[in-house]
Amino acid sequence: MADENKEGGGDKSRASSAKSTKSKSGSKPGTPKTPRSRAGSGKAKKEDDVKTEEEKPATADAPQPTDKPVPLPAVPDDITDILAIFLATKTQELFECRADEDVTSDNPYKLLKKEDIIQDMKTRAAVSDFSPAKQLVMDYPGEELLIVYDYDFKHGQNFYLITTEESKDRILNPPRPGGEGGVEGGEGGEEEQVVEYKPPVPKDWVSYGSEKEIAEEAFGETRPKKAFKIARPRREFGAPVNFTDRDVKDVKDGYMECTPYDDKNFSLHLLELDKATQAIATWTDCSSQTDWKYPRNAVTQYQPREFTEEEKEKLSNSTEVKVFIEGSIPRFELALQQNEIVDVFFDDWAALASDDATFGSKSDGHLKEYQSFTDLQFSKDKTITCIDWHPNLKGVIAVACSERLTFDQRVDNASKTLMTPSLILIWSFTDPIHPQLLLEAPDDIFSFQFNPSDPNIIAGGCINGQVVLWDISQYFDRLKNPRSGGKLKQNSMNALPGFEDENALAIPIIRYCAVSSIENSHHLSITDIQWIPDHLEINRYGLPVYNKHGDCSQILTCAGDSCVMVWDTRAPKVTLNPLEAKKQETAHPLGIPATFKHLDLSWKPVLKVSLPKPDTNGEFAPLKVSIKERQGDKAHVQKQIEQLEREALGGGMRRESTMGGFGRSRSAKDQKPLEGVTTKFYISTEDGEVAYADMKIEKDQDSGKMTNPKPSWYSALHGGPVHTLQRSFFFKNIILCVGGWTFSILKEENQLGPLLSSCCSQKKYTAAHWSPTRPGVFFIATEEGNVEVWDLLDKTHEPTLTQNITACSITRIFPWQISSKQQLLAVSDDMGTLHILEVPWNLRHPSSNEATSIQNYFEREEKRLEYYVGRLAFREQEKREIDAEEQRIKNAPPPAEENEEQVQEKMRREYE
Repeated sequence: MADENKEGGGDKSRASSAKSTKSKSGSKPGTPKTPRSRAGSGKAKKEDDVKTEEEKPATADAPQPTDKPVPLPAVPDDITDILAIFLATKTQELFECRADEDVTSDNPYKLLKKEDIIQDMKTRAAVSDFSPAKQLVMDYPGEELLIVYDYDFKHGQNFYLITTEESKDRILNPPRPGGEGGVEGGEGGEEEQVVEYKPPVPKDWVSYGSEKEIAEEAFGETRPKKAFKIARPRREFGAPVNFTDRDVKDVKDGYMECTPYDDKNFSLHLLELDKATQAIATWTDCSSQTDWKYPRNAVTQYQPREFTEEEKEKLSNSTEVKVFIEGSIPRFELALQQNEIVDVFFDDWAALASDDATFGSKSDGHLKEYQSFTDLQFSKDKTITCIDWHPNLKGVIAVACSERLTFDQRVDNASKTLMTPSLILIWSFTDPIHPQLLLEAPDDIFSFQFNPSDPNIIAGGCINGQVVLWDISQYFDRLKNPRSGGKLKQNSMNALPGFEDENALAIPIIRYCAVSSIENSHHLSITDIQWIPDHLEINRYGLPVYNKHGDCSQILTCAGDSCVMVWDTRAPKVTLNPLEAKKQETAHPLGIPATFKHLDLSWKPVLKVSLPKPDTNGEFAPLKVSIKERQGDKAHVQKQIEQLEREALGGGMRRESTMGGFGRSRSAKDQKPLEGVTTKFYISTEDGEVAYADMKIEKDQDSGKMTNPKPSWYSALHGGPVHTLQRSFFFKNIILCVGGWTFSILKEENQLGPLLSSCCSQKKYTAAHWSPTRPGVFFIATEEGNVEVWDLLDKTHEPTLTQNITACSITRIFPWQISSKQQLLAVSDDMGTLHILEVPWNLRHPSSNEATSIQNYFEREEKRLEYYVGRLAFREQEKREIDAEEQRIKNAPPPAEENEEQVQEKMRREYE
């Protein structure tokens, strides 16, 4: 009923308000229109104004009319029932609400009929400016809508609509302050309206179903209560209680397991469910394609239309044809050049993904932690000195651990160090907690490597200079199937109490098979050890010869005692009597294989290469050694090997017997050196130097002794020990050197200098390694625990990726290609932890022409280096010539004075 009262009395209140406003504002021409004025009612408004002036009594105290219009009250700030709307000039003219003419900032109000607005929307449809407020206009309860002119664009448009009758009444009939009538303080003479308070009358309760919801939500007891009676002897009242501990297996049923289960006796009934649905049009995707049944070959033949001889001669002599040909020649030549430069048949779409892969088209571009290995007993708080992947078994990796002690600390704690076992830990990805095998060594191992042809043989170099050999053939099945060891664990747990096998869960410790004699070994720590490839062997003259056995049987080692040694694991060709042969075949009491029993404590190197400095009396202290030959790469000597095999078969030579995969060596007199295999090698030193030496034994002209020549070239490239000296997997003559704070890339037999040298980094470099799959990528480790990934195709002045792996210094880094879809990076630190990281796709997948691009880059850098060295020599020669000329002029006698005839003759020659 309140709405009905409002609607019924709305016109009256508006009429009274308009009348009161007219009586107070005067009737002088130019008075602004009141809210009662409407479109099309200008004449009626004038009659009301005249009637109001006639009815108003003329008094002396009445306010005199002024030229300025009286402004209406502004819209209260608390009114929010507003809809901003934009009215174009045409719409303003239709509804007589033109801006700054019919409505102004002082009188911004205008009442519009609802019927006129609806008729405008019907007539102009979507073009009507009231179309955004169509629903609001249709639902509006009143007959007139109040529109307000927004002079300052406070609400974003030039007009806004009042959307409710209450807000419209508040704007048109503002409350009178302080009980004083009218805007002028009550001088208009209207009486105050007294509102009588009517108390609310209670009404009858009408149920809409809410009591049912309250009853359902109310909590009440629905099940009968159960009574329990607990009894206890009276003598136990107040007695102290003592709790004790016992093992669960001491008492039958001492262990009870409370497993979770679903209680079917208790469930919640869903009383209310909120769901939403939306009706939308059904989308249909349709397509059409012409059905081509089968291809057909259609052939037709016709009589060609040819020009006559007269027409041909006429066309060839015509000017139009000549002009056309001359104008088409440049375009034809351009098309031929484009066809020569660009392959129009090249599939760019197929090569798009591979080309983008170099610069990281995949979203993932970081190294991911794949696995980590550490042992609390054998590797914790120790430094990992060397790591190596198993050549044949996936997921098997070995690490060598050493005490973190300086030389002085080792001397002071010699007794304690001797009691600590020196071990190599072999890990498997299937068991990241316990190592699979432990290889025992006489002293700490600084370098080791699996035999590429027989991975069951492992060679290692000790800190005391000895070379050690292990044979793990008996434990190959344990490495191949690590989970089979779980049967022993299960059998041990199922055994009766007191009868468990203590050795069932123990990790096998394998003792070394052979160790070199200490008087013939290195005098300092062996820093690098390598197996010589299986297609060659080095004789005692330092010459590479063909290895007819086809297995890796020689070892190359280097140490800081200025020596590089070659060791042979095969037994010497010595005839043994039956008693000694039977004695050698006797098994060792500790279960050590007799594979290298002939070498134990009597092993001597085949070749010893000394490394004196060429220009001084000092010697090099090598850390790493690098030879050009590589395991499995024998294409350059394949023809010579086949010829040697044919000669051996033609001469009736038989293949010699082998012992454990390692045969007996033959005499060096019958061996022919392999052509195309160089005897030169690179070494890196502790002083940051890189030297190029030769292991071939020659006769010294001065002393007449047989010795190897001095290194032909060396250079101090780095400011610290060079820890990495590695050849690229794709270019055998490209070598990566990392030491101190910089790295450099060398090319073999190019003694002008490095092709690429980096600037100094903030932290020292500790290790590096080439990528096995991408020619232009290599990994570098720092002493602060970061791994830098350098991509020469991307940029050469800074790393492409820098990622922190550990909080301590990184000691070794070794990537390994597991499969075509996975590549792992092994990173060891100074705290005894081995981190296995997964290399992302963009860092392991090469582009289609990456090897060619990197090779061209190295060739350009070599030419640049040659040009730089040539220009440097030219400038030095030029400077020497200038200095010599200046010295000659300085030492020359002063010229004699010329007479007048000589002066004239000189001037005449200059003139001519």
